[in-house]
Amino acid sequence: MPSQLYRNARIFSAGVKPHADAMLVEQGRIAYIGDESSARRIASFDVEVIDLEESTVLPGFVDGHAHVVGTGEAAGQVNLWGADDVAEIQRRIKQWGDQNPDAPRIIAQGWNHASIPDGMPTRQMLDVVSDRPIYATAYDFHSIWLNSAALIDAEIGDETVSPAGGSVHRDSDGHPTGYIDETAMHRLVWPVLNALVDDEQRDLALATVLELYRQSGVTASTDMALTEEDLAAFVRAEDLGTLTSRIAAFWRIQWSDDPAEALRQVGDVARMALRHNSPFLRVVGIKIMVDGTVDGCTAALGHPYSDGTNANPIWSIEDLAPVVAAADAAGLQVAMHAIGDEAIRVAIGSIEYAVSVNGARSRRHRIEHLEVVGPDEIERLAALGITASMQPVHADPAIQENWRARLGDARINRGFPWPEMTQAGARLVFGTDSPTSPHSPLPNMFVAATRRSALDPSLPANIAAFALPLEEAIVHATRDAAWACQGESSYGSLAAGLWADFIVLDRDIFGRPIDELLDARVIRTVVGGRTVHKVQGAEADRD
Repeated sequence: MPSQLYRNARIFSAGVKPHADAMLVEQGRIAYIGDESSARRIASFDVEVIDLEESTVLPGFVDGHAHVVGTGEAAGQVNLWGADDVAEIQRRIKQWGDQNPDAPRIIAQGWNHASIPDGMPTRQMLDVVSDRPIYATAYDFHSIWLNSAALIDAEIGDETVSPAGGSVHRDSDGHPTGYIDETAMHRLVWPVLNALVDDEQRDLALATVLELYRQSGVTASTDMALTEEDLAAFVRAEDLGTLTSRIAAFWRIQWSDDPAEALRQVGDVARMALRHNSPFLRVVGIKIMVDGTVDGCTAALGHPYSDGTNANPIWSIEDLAPVVAAADAAGLQVAMHAIGDEAIRVAIGSIEYAVSVNGARSRRHRIEHLEVVGPDEIERLAALGITASMQPVHADPAIQENWRARLGDARINRGFPWPEMTQAGARLVFGTDSPTSPHSPLPNMFVAATRRSALDPSLPANIAAFALPLEEAIVHATRDAAWACQGESSYGSLAAGLWADFIVLDRDIFGRPIDELLDARVIRTVVGGRTVHKVQGAEADRD
């Protein structure tokens, strides 16, 4: 690979010296970043000079929390995002069914609880298409909605028992309504859907999301629900040289009434981490779901929801602490989904236990989402060095109506308190949690910097005081996201010795109105010094 000198650029490095105008790349890594005259003195005589015509350069985005293969799969499903009532949901599903008469099942995703009366869908609503099973996943991927044919297809009936941590919701006569959430979805429905996907389809889904990543500037991603099948797809792509985004993966461990089962999986993941530790694919830890979501009233709160109900954590501290301690002792990272303040306390307590039994050691454990969190919990997690992994797109005002109604009190004025994390001394990491939200990072940065909606910018800001400066938001979505999965010595910022993973934008996002973030395009994506995406004619290459 020839050396490359990128010049005449506005480079934001996300590093100690954040601004530069030239960058020298050799053998896929950054040899120098700074002023052009120094770069030319260092460069070899046959260096390829690439004039970026004053374009803005950023480190490639590192999605701090995503479901990689699932994002590719969702791209081929019925899109229910923005469907604001049952009639529109039915119209989109019926239209897709009419256009695909030979499809044996209809798979949809993206409906919002606020679009359903009382947030509780029924099978009858989806029986608008009755000749085929319909499986419709909610936008947060914590519940799924089945029509009558799908209940039969999944063999879910009056005698089906809801597993601990989830529910097969029932009507007054005891019949399943078609609404299934949390562990009931994981154990009763997902195996049915996963069995329908073969290796070829999974590889196609991965190829789809990698293309989306190249176009939108995601050069690394943190997979938060690794499965055996997804890992195999990553390995196949790596072997073929088509894995164009770096993947750091967390293996998802399900709750079990057998404590030994979770500990066995921890041992399996420790062995996976030794086998998969390459520049493009690393297994780094375990993922645990401590609770559900506010929208589904399955997040575990210290005080009840507005209707007086509440949810217990999926994992008790007694069950969780030994698993976290075992992973900690094995040198694995632990990522815990905890949205409600009670679940957050359980997650923090489990890490305190790991510290007490394993003593001083290097750790980078994480809590994911942290949507309903108080100052006391923020101080505790910061003191323990726990990373706060959060998703600006989840605070988009366009999807907040149901979230706010479910809480219904002063807690809505503390939702998603990003600045409080860094003020307390915690590392803050941004991601998208795609496909629960759009994968594209620039709209994510718009929400982070404004607290306004990327889906409907006309809406008022959601607690404007929690907005962050744009440069800071980008650091959380690049350098900090790499640090949080132990990748900072290889990628996440632009500095000598790191892989040359960067993107070029079609405008100066720092010097123009913030709303232009929603229109900005990635015109070049470079991974390991290799251009993997380029918009023809957007820039000229010349000596």
